[in-house]
Amino acid sequence: MTVISFAQFCVATMIIGLYFFGQRVGFNPFLLVRQLPQMSAAPIFSRADYLSFPQMQDGQGLNALLQNYWMVIHPPVLFLGFSSTIVPFAFAIAGLWKKQYGDWTRVALPWTLFSACVLGTGVMMGAAWAYESLSFGGYWAWDPVENASMVPWLVMIAGLHTMVVYNATGHSLRATHFFLITQFLLVLYSTFLTRSGILGDLSVHAFVESGMNTQLFLFVLVFLIPAYVLFINRYKKIPHIAKEEATDSREFWMFIGSLILFLSALFVIISTSLPVFNLFTKQKWSIGDDAPFAYNRIEIFIAILLGLFTAITQYLKYKGTSRDFLVKRLWLPTAIALVVSILISVFGGIHYDKYGVGFLTAIHLAIFAAVYAVVANLSYIRIGLKGKLRAAGPSIAHVGFGLMLVGILISSSKKEVLSNNTTGILLPFTPESKQDPMENITLLKGVRTDMGKYWSTYINNDSVDSHHRITYYHIRFEKKDGTRQFDLFPYFLKNTKGQEGASPNPDKYHYWDRDFFTYISATNPERSGDTAQFRGSALAVKDTAYYSKGYVILDSVVINPDNDKYHFSRTDTALMAKVTVIGKDSTHFTAYPVYYIKDNVPHFINDTIFPQDLAIRLNRVTEDKKIELGIKESTDMVPFVALKVLEFPQINILWIGTIIMIIGFVMSILWRRRQAALSRV
Repeated sequence: MTVISFAQFCVATMIIGLYFFGQRVGFNPFLLVRQLPQMSAAPIFSRADYLSFPQMQDGQGLNALLQNYWMVIHPPVLFLGFSSTIVPFAFAIAGLWKKQYGDWTRVALPWTLFSACVLGTGVMMGAAWAYESLSFGGYWAWDPVENASMVPWLVMIAGLHTMVVYNATGHSLRATHFFLITQFLLVLYSTFLTRSGILGDLSVHAFVESGMNTQLFLFVLVFLIPAYVLFINRYKKIPHIAKEEATDSREFWMFIGSLILFLSALFVIISTSLPVFNLFTKQKWSIGDDAPFAYNRIEIFIAILLGLFTAITQYLKYKGTSRDFLVKRLWLPTAIALVVSILISVFGGIHYDKYGVGFLTAIHLAIFAAVYAVVANLSYIRIGLKGKLRAAGPSIAHVGFGLMLVGILISSSKKEVLSNNTTGILLPFTPESKQDPMENITLLKGVRTDMGKYWSTYINNDSVDSHHRITYYHIRFEKKDGTRQFDLFPYFLKNTKGQEGASPNPDKYHYWDRDFFTYISATNPERSGDTAQFRGSALAVKDTAYYSKGYVILDSVVINPDNDKYHFSRTDTALMAKVTVIGKDSTHFTAYPVYYIKDNVPHFINDTIFPQDLAIRLNRVTEDKKIELGIKESTDMVPFVALKVLEFPQINILWIGTIIMIIGFVMSILWRRRQAALSRV
């Protein structure tokens, strides 16, 4: 209770907001805007009627990306998980302090299970929020704040397993102390990372600099230094069994699994902390331009090892296991897992070759390990526990973990871009957007557009909410085989908090076996009306005409074109001009305007270069056999959206696995509390 009370004292200093000897301690969250030091001199507060202004009445609201129902659920659960980590930490410190080194572990085990359960739930709720609300196209992007929440959970799980080992055999008490101390210190360090502003430019949901960096840093040190000093000082006095664990024992492999979890967490937190290292060393360390792969190429092997350990370790006995016993229990689950994983690999379309055959091989091995974890733990419930479900919490949690791995591997390795751009309208995305123009299909309003297996249409009825902050875009999808039609409404939220522009929020269509995920990557909304006129220029082939942002070159003229875009026959009367458009920034575009006659009436198919606000028309053939091009510049072109569409196969396996893992944790908590109560009788 001393440890917990001291932590409460430290937290209280964060919100006291008082000045001591000219130094502010904490930040009072109840201050009005006019009372903030940086706002008190603002001209608006010199007016007696400033509260009558709408912006003062309603405020700016949450950041656009946070305006999602998951934000009502995810942060409180994650906070409960973070704050509950102090309980096993306090037990571990008290055990060292009072030299009662192992007496606390049985009492602390249900609390540790509770903390691991709630923190893991909060992390996965964050993944669901990212999948629901963020436009990076998935549930995990190795965002620094995501990493900062996951790392304490990994170390907590490591400490949980070594605690179980100690209670059963007397081994791994030192490791238990270390892991349970470290997991809470990582929570404090994660708080420093997210609240200090260091990650402000690297994460979509980090806080800006709060003015309390020194206090946050001291908050970490005031726990880190005494905790590790106490641990080091008491290390040799912590009881341990001199005889090493047998390599065929359950405790040995549980410790190895815990060590792997810790090393995985260490790799992630060091990589995430590079901005901190850069701040102090003035270097420019970076994990690389392709951050997800930089993490995945390591974590894929962690997943393989954890899947195998999760499958096999429960079949081992404490102290030692005979080879015949292990083979007898494991041969059938191994064979089933091998067959199922081979079927998935061969017939499941797992052909993710972006990073070469080595990484693809690792994916197939990880699929086997994940399936093995599911099958072996289901078998253990039947064989090892003889169907005793009350005691099956750990096995059920392991089944859920295995299913999570299966869902992650399949949905990520089979993720498919459906919005391959076949329109010829390629938008010049900035490097910061990290968008590939060929993976974003450009939809003109009201024009049915080919999108692989689907037809997609940008419907002419955008809607805006009452506060004019959210614009919904109505997109209709139709399968070409006529079996399904559905409408999605991805939308843009106008940024608040002084930011410009808007943030895209995705929308999804759920099939039973996959998700159809889409978001708007760029827009050209409808404006007041296009009154600009075409300006005619008569050109011979290879002649040039100028417009305000560059020039156009007439490359060639084709009679009755028959290509991917236009289909005319020899009996038609049609001309297509191939025109190269070169902007002032040396960007190149190609336009294909068409002139044709039908029923003795001339028709024009204009081509539009939206990035240049330019439309080009083939007007006619002049008397001297030149081609007259009509060139129109306008900022009010036909509205369009650039759409990114992804398909996530078997994504529901991930969410089902998460729920099953949580159920297993809850069952374990209830079972351990019951066992503790029986031991006191």
